[in-house]
Amino acid sequence: MRIGDLASKASVNPKTIRYYESIGLLPEPERTHAGYRAYTERDTDRLVFIKTAQRLGLRLDEIREILSLRDQGQRPCDYVRETLRHQVTEINQRITELRTLRDELVSLDALADDLINTDVAHGCPLIEHAHRCEQ
Repeated sequence: MRIGDLASKASVNPKTIRYYESIGLLPEPERTHAGYRAYTERDTDRLVFIKTAQRLGLRLDEIREILSLRDQGQRPCDYVRETLRHQVTEINQRITELRTLRDELVSLDALADDLINTDVAHGCPLIEHAHRCEQ
């Protein structure tokens, strides 16, 4: 199949396929006599695997490692599990940061009417207040 067919089957842009080839996530495909890329179902499976891994939040370098292990005949499940656990930890940290930010914004909004009426020569009194509170 040609690149457009592969892109359609995997719901990606042909540029994405070319990019994945350039960084080694997809192997260089064989070429037809006319020079067109010729893909197989195996390429479709690999591309779907990459897109699924991305949807799970894995970075391209992590996906490359997983594919490398798989290509060497190893099951990458331990690596994937470790990576996903690390990702959960990062997400939990980000959730904590977002909750703190939300609380700060709600508090700032509650003060907004009083702060906006203050005389600040430059800038915004809301941001100036937030800056003073973080010091």
